[in-house]
Amino acid sequence: MAQGTGSINSDYKDWEWSDDAGERARLLQSPSVETVPKNSESQGNSLGATSALGAVFIVVNAALGAGLLNFPAAFSMAGGVAAGIALQMCMLIFIIGGLVILAYCSQASNERTYQEVVWAVCGKVPGVLCEVAIAVYTFGTCIAFLIIIGDQEDKIIAALVKEPEEVGSSRWYTDRKFTISITAFLLILPLSIPKEIGFQKYASSLSVIGTWYVTAVIIIKYIWPDKELVPVEIPTSPSTWTAVFNAMPTICFGFQCHVSSVPVFNSMKQPEVKTWGAVVTAAMVIALFVYTGTGICGFLTFGAGVEQDVLMSYPSNDIPVALARAFIILCVLTSYPILHFCGRAVLEGLWLRYTGITVEEDVVRERRRRLLQTISWFLLTLLLALFIPDIGKVISVIGGLAACFIFVFPGLCLIQAKLSEIQETRAISWWAQVSYGVFMVTLGAFIFGQTTANAIFVDLTA
Repeated sequence: MAQGTGSINSDYKDWEWSDDAGERARLLQSPSVETVPKNSESQGNSLGATSALGAVFIVVNAALGAGLLNFPAAFSMAGGVAAGIALQMCMLIFIIGGLVILAYCSQASNERTYQEVVWAVCGKVPGVLCEVAIAVYTFGTCIAFLIIIGDQEDKIIAALVKEPEEVGSSRWYTDRKFTISITAFLLILPLSIPKEIGFQKYASSLSVIGTWYVTAVIIIKYIWPDKELVPVEIPTSPSTWTAVFNAMPTICFGFQCHVSSVPVFNSMKQPEVKTWGAVVTAAMVIALFVYTGTGICGFLTFGAGVEQDVLMSYPSNDIPVALARAFIILCVLTSYPILHFCGRAVLEGLWLRYTGITVEEDVVRERRRRLLQTISWFLLTLLLALFIPDIGKVISVIGGLAACFIFVFPGLCLIQAKLSEIQETRAISWWAQVSYGVFMVTLGAFIFGQTTANAIFVDLTA
């Protein structure tokens, strides 16, 4: 995309957001990414430290996660392997397009995080909606992580106590609510309180290795299945034409790395849109192979009876699968504090903007606020996770929000960026890009509306 000659809307300055407003500048930035301060005097000659290959790894890291556990069920809902692959390929075009648009708008607006780009390009209302969406999305994802912990611990405990899973809950120390609570209080809460999260970058790298191991186990278990595995029915078409859309939240949830992509782009040695296009294309192709391999092999192993969390379909006493469960637990234990940090930073930023103060004006109040926010967030997510045992219901809700980050906000940014260009005549490429932005917003709104309505009227009321 060509750089426009016009200026980007900057009316977010009307609310007098301070450049030094606490955690806001570090929001949703990968712990692995080192960036140059935005207001550096030598900004024009400053370059990041991340190579193109390193950026590919970071984007893959951001995209891959516990969401891969739901892809076999998504293939089942879509109506089989062919439908699942076709749906992913179609959406991948717009997923990559959204990442490129965000880089283009970041460069045009000189902003370094997702929500700052939306604020600068689209204005107040979309900016506030974006921040609220990030807070709700991270909150829902934290709930999903706690549910995943409970799912995996149920299976591990059932294997350790050598009892059927339905009997294991008869002992108080094997009860799901107790195991989730004790894990959350002892491990997650202490990691969530600190103001900085850079210390978690090493654990995050280990969690990435864990997700690759889970994919390898699922593929190997399909190629060499257990002897006691009973043949299952493999659907080859969706039950209804609308059932295909039910797989979209999982795909959006899995591929959503857009919120953390802007800091990654700005951390590159050569932050150019064309280079970034090659980076995100390579990263998304890698993620596609991982998700598709997991989805196909998990689906073909268990067919229409596959669980929303595919690891729940395997027996408790399977040692390689048990190790996969341990890796997934490690993954979500390190991911929860990072997601909570992101949501907390958004809430902190909203509070600072409306009150017109900075953290530096009262450090004591900032510490009290952070402690209150952390404990409230933690207790609410834990409470909801204890009474929502089905991860599919949570993903059906937050998957719709992921569609907003992938389609709606990038589409709005592209439209506004092109409209702000000063041109005497509108070239065909200009109209094509605006039309593409309109289509992205329409598609994203449709996915969000359809999945949210389905979640409310079907899943949550079931």
